[in-house]
Amino acid sequence: MPNPTAAMLVIGDEILSGRTRDSNMHHLAGALTAHGITLAEVRVVADDTGAIVAAVNALRTGHDHVFTSGGIGPTHDDITADAIAQAFGVAITHRADAMALMTAHYERSGLPFNEARQRMARIPDGAVLIDNPVSTAPGFSLGNVHVMAGVPKVFEAMLAGILPSLTGGAPLQSLSLRVLRGEGDIAAGFGALASEYPDLTMGSYPFSQTGVFGTNLVIRGQDTARLEQAMARLTALFG
Repeated sequence: MPNPTAAMLVIGDEILSGRTRDSNMHHLAGALTAHGITLAEVRVVADDTGAIVAAVNALRTGHDHVFTSGGIGPTHDDITADAIAQAFGVAITHRADAMALMTAHYERSGLPFNEARQRMARIPDGAVLIDNPVSTAPGFSLGNVHVMAGVPKVFEAMLAGILPSLTGGAPLQSLSLRVLRGEGDIAAGFGALASEYPDLTMGSYPFSQTGVFGTNLVIRGQDTARLEQAMARLTALFG
């Protein structure tokens, strides 16, 4: 039985403009792989309500899970929560449980829980809060869409909290072989081997380091015995 699939929606003008380098996708991919959920698609959209709504609705119908990052802070351009509510056709209000969490947090910190910060307690109706052990302001899950912060430390903490509740399959494993040959030299043999193992995924990734050229050959799959068998064949061919 195939593993559940997931998509990621990265939200933010700062990503598309190049001002901010996204690291959340890399972290999510590794965490989902270990949990047995296949990250099958990633999209990046601007801080535009229509674009977010369209992307969320497309992704949530095509995958078991959708993870979003960005746009749930206190400023005017943090529009993700409103867009998610619109995508699901539900209202969005200041949730009592989120307000209580954040009121206590700002009382402890001695900072005013002003109108801007209260924006982070606006949650679409029917959503379940995602805990934020770093800065308290919660994310939320609505249906199969999990809405999380863009700040990497917070994103990672939210993901760690929610991932154990999601059903995964067999973790994807990988083995690699580094060969000092170009892809053109190994393509025929590598392709033939890949055709013998349709249950495994094989990819080649060329590199150049300090004047040395070569290719990393990677085999991925869920069956350890098949992986080791295929790697033994690969090593015999090019090792």
